[in-house]
Amino acid sequence: MKSRLIAAAAIGTAALATVAACSSSGTTNPSAGSTSTGSGSNSAPVTLTLFGADYGSGPSNTTTKFWQDAATAFHAQYPNITVNVTTVNWTDFPAKSAALIQNHQYPDIMEGNAPQGYAQGGIIYPLSDIVSPTTQSNLIQKFLADEDYQGTAYGIPWTTSTRALFYNKKIFAAAGITTPPTTWAQEEADALKIKAKGYIGYGMPLGPEEAQAELLLWFLGNGGGYVDSSGNYAINSPQNIATLTFMKQFASSGGTEPNVGGTSRAALWTDFAEGKEGMVLGSPAVIPSITQANVLTSADYGVATIPGKNGPLTSTLGVHDDIVVFKTGGAAHLAADKEFLDFVYQDKWQLQFDNEYDLLPATTSAATTMGQNPLFAAFLKNIATSVNYPPNANWTTVSSLIKTTVGGAITGSPSSVLGSIQSTASSSNG
Repeated sequence: MKSRLIAAAAIGTAALATVAACSSSGTTNPSAGSTSTGSGSNSAPVTLTLFGADYGSGPSNTTTKFWQDAATAFHAQYPNITVNVTTVNWTDFPAKSAALIQNHQYPDIMEGNAPQGYAQGGIIYPLSDIVSPTTQSNLIQKFLADEDYQGTAYGIPWTTSTRALFYNKKIFAAAGITTPPTTWAQEEADALKIKAKGYIGYGMPLGPEEAQAELLLWFLGNGGGYVDSSGNYAINSPQNIATLTFMKQFASSGGTEPNVGGTSRAALWTDFAEGKEGMVLGSPAVIPSITQANVLTSADYGVATIPGKNGPLTSTLGVHDDIVVFKTGGAAHLAADKEFLDFVYQDKWQLQFDNEYDLLPATTSAATTMGQNPLFAAFLKNIATSVNYPPNANWTTVSSLIKTTVGGAITGSPSSVLGSIQSTASSSNG
C-alpha cells in the first residue's frame, strides 16, 4: 500500500467560478446538438476541458497529474483531441464548481458531482450519449442506478467507496475491550473506557467536511435514512430524531472528541492513524494515512461492521463520485468526450486511479481485479447491500445544509435542526 493521506470525496455538491484552464473551450451553448461526428485522426482538432476534484495530499500525487497522464496517453492515440485538465482540492470543489455553473463557464467534462441538478437544468448529456454500450455495461449496476433523473441516466460513477468501523486493537486491549462493539450501547461504553485511558473514544465528525456521511451511517443503525420507501425526504422522521438525540447524549458523555460539531473527518482519520483514537468510521482511504503516520502496524488495528442501535448494520453507506458531460461545443466535442471517456474507463486507468488514492472502482472488471487484494475485498463485498445518497435533484443543496447545520444539534435541539433541514429539502425538491 502506498504511503498516502487522501480523502475520498463526498458525493457532489453543485459547483464553480472561473478557473482559467476551464475556459479554453469558451463559454458554451448548453443546447448544442448531440449528433456524433467522430474525432479520429481525420477529424478537425478538438480541445476538451476537464474539471475535477483533487484527491491527492499534495503536489506529488495531485489528481491533475493522473488526468494529465491519461490525457497524454489518449492524445497519442487520438492526436486531434487535446484534453486540458484542471482540478481543485475536493474540499474546495463544491463551491468552485458551483461558481462555474453560475457563470455558465461549463467544462466539457466534470468529475466530482452528482448529475441530477444538472440534468434538471438541461445542461448535460444523458449517459447513453457519452459512453459506448460496452463501457456502460461494465459499470457497477448498484451505483449506476443512482444516476437517473426522471427515468434517464445522466452521470457515470467514476470512483467509489464503502464504509466500516476502524478500531485500534492496542487501545482496546489497554481498556480491557476484547471485541469491537455491535450495538450503540456497547460502542458508548467502550468509548468511555477508552477515554479513561486518555484517548478519544469514538471520533464523530459532524463538522462541515462530510457530516452527511456520518449522520446517514447512524440513521441506518436505527432503521432511518434520508428518504422513505417512496423516495421522499424523511430527514426528521421519529427514528432519525431519536438517533441524533442519542448522538447528542453520546457526545455529552465525553466518549467522543470535544468539538463534535466543528470537527472534520480528515482530522479524526489523522488522529486514528496517530494512535490517539479508539474508533472511527472510514473508507479504504483511512489506510494510507495509517501507513504515512507510521505509528500503527497492520496488526494494531482492525476493520469491523458498523454498530447499530440493536446490532450491526446490514447495509452500510456506499458513495460514488460521478462524471458528467456538459452540452458545450456541439457534435464534435460530444464525439471527442465519448472517445476520451471510453478510453479512461479501461481497467488500466480505473485501477491506476483507485490504487493511487485508495478508493474503489466503478467498473465490474476493475473491481474483480482489485478484489483479489484482501485489504479491499471486504469493502467491495459491501457494495451489493450498500445504501447510497438520495438521487433527488436538490440533494447537493440538502447535503450542503446538513454539513453546515447538523453539528448544531449536539449543543441544541436535534428535532429543530432536522426539522429545518427537512423543510428546505421538501420545499426545494424537484
